[in-house]
Amino acid sequence: MITIGQLASFAGCTVKAVRTYHARGLLPEPPRDAAGYRRYDARSVVDLVRIVTLVRSGVPLAQVPAVLGAGGEEQQAAVERIDADLGRRIEDLRHRREQLRLLRAPDRLCLPERVVAYLERLRALGVAEAYVAVERDGWILAAAVAPASVGGWLPVKERLLDDPGYVEVLRGYAAVLDAAPDDPRLDALAAATAALVRRTPQEADPADVDLPRAVLDLLASCGTWSPAWAALGERVGRLLAER
Repeated sequence: MITIGQLASFAGCTVKAVRTYHARGLLPEPPRDAAGYRRYDARSVVDLVRIVTLVRSGVPLAQVPAVLGAGGEEQQAAVERIDADLGRRIEDLRHRREQLRLLRAPDRLCLPERVVAYLERLRALGVAEAYVAVERDGWILAAAVAPASVGGWLPVKERLLDDPGYVEVLRGYAAVLDAAPDDPRLDALAAATAALVRRTPQEADPADVDLPRAVLDLLASCGTWSPAWAALGERVGRLLAER
């Protein structure tokens, strides 16, 4: 026979918890000995360990009697349900840990892996980080406002990176991101861009992908479009109209 303190210590709970289980009718309260102390037997140890196991597994106290009092198959089904719930909670915690590790990597925290790989490919092709940051912001806004647009836009962008001429134009846009609208480099870049548009296969033309107006408005409101890029757009438009 053991004391309530020894019982609680063995089961891994507090004396207060044991008294709570007594009060809730979960654990039978043994009679006191001649000295006025409760003495617990092996059965009490088994019952308390089972209660503590269920409670630690997330089973509410009100449901513990139903699980412990169930028959063989019924109790097994209840245990399997608890186990499945624990599995879901474990996966959720794993996901939370993964998200926590990504706090210093906003690309991976906010974007699908395929978009992150696309951005890494831009960097590997020598596109300046300032331009990559603009693209990243655009993808984040698109994913937040119109996630379906990402799936339609990304394959087009990936295919275009196979074109050396397209990559060269990207490098040019990155170089003039902070330039003035009258920068002398814009004329040559506008001509290269117009030539690229003329020879780009129709199925790989980003203009064919419907990027929602909300995404474009958000991009504009965030100030990601530089004055030089706005001037480039006008010059490219004029060159294409002349053709």
